[in-house]
Amino acid sequence: MNYWLIKSEPHKYSWEQFVADKKTFWDGVRNYAARNNLRSMQKGDLALFYHSNEGLEIVGIAEVVKEHYQDPTTEETAWLAVDFKPKKKLKKPVSLQTIKSDKRLATMELVRLQRLSVSAVTKAEFEVILALGETTL
Repeated sequence: MNYWLIKSEPHKYSWEQFVADKKTFWDGVRNYAARNNLRSMQKGDLALFYHSNEGLEIVGIAEVVKEHYQDPTTEETAWLAVDFKPKKKLKKPVSLQTIKSDKRLATMELVRLQRLSVSAVTKAEFEVILALGETTL
């Protein structure tokens, strides 16, 4: 299993809307590194759901339910989408400030490559986030 982080601005698509929808496709990614991460996702992988721009915190865990396919919002074949379903809300959101101040997360892509909308997460980083969020799977 692989672990990821996906970002969404809450005013555009929040965790609460994701839960209400029960499933969504992650589209609109127009960065090659982020696209390559989408391409690498496999069914059953888990992703941390991060509220960007507002909140700046990880609020939940999503699960990949359909691997990459052509992004339906564009005819350009370079871009992909992946389907996710909500798995679990964190008991306690984990803020970017908390992540940056935790030495165990110093090399996390969220810290090093802040503008990347879809990033890889190591198993160790994922487990630290769960602990900080007072959440178990």
